[in-house]
Amino acid sequence: MQRPTSAPRSPGGSRTALVPAERLDGWVARFTASHGTIAQDLDDGGLLLRAADGAKALLRAPWPADGRPGRGSTELERLASLANQERALGVLLIRKGGYALAAATGPTVLATKSGSRFIDAKTTAEHAARIFANHRIEYLVTGGDRALVDQVLAQPSLKAVSGRTRLPFLDVQDPKSAALHKAATDACSIRISVTDAPY
Repeated sequence: MQRPTSAPRSPGGSRTALVPAERLDGWVARFTASHGTIAQDLDDGGLLLRAADGAKALLRAPWPADGRPGRGSTELERLASLANQERALGVLLIRKGGYALAAATGPTVLATKSGSRFIDAKTTAEHAARIFANHRIEYLVTGGDRALVDQVLAQPSLKAVSGRTRLPFLDVQDPKSAALHKAATDACSIRISVTDAPY
């Protein structure tokens, strides 16, 4: 079972959690139990939950609606429905110590290529282009070293996909094959920015 991932809690501070759509109701129930009755408002491209004790949680869908809004009778239901849609992803996780590339549909990884060291931008881009060529790519999921990712996406071999919308950058320390499945799952999760109540 995939558990939500989050940064450590800092009293009176903020943190981010990545919550799969199927676990959103449970996350909101726990937030309400911890902080009191919540009010909901659409805010800053997401759904803002304001709790009775002053805590806040801004919930954002993993991708834009792009003409395919979520369904449901409440904003929470529509948000979860949007996140549950299967979107076509191109994943590039790159650091000097290695790279991992994949085509995915939602959290399901379809084809991969990885290496134990980053050779150069041109070669890595060519590997990515071969992976992406046989799959539809709607969004790019990137992580690792931003500068190296930008160098790879600037290569001519990736011109066909480099203009795709990039989803939020992922913190990936060890871009190996195993990291691709977590990256695809994280990319499809609802991003929740929590501001704790002041103490």
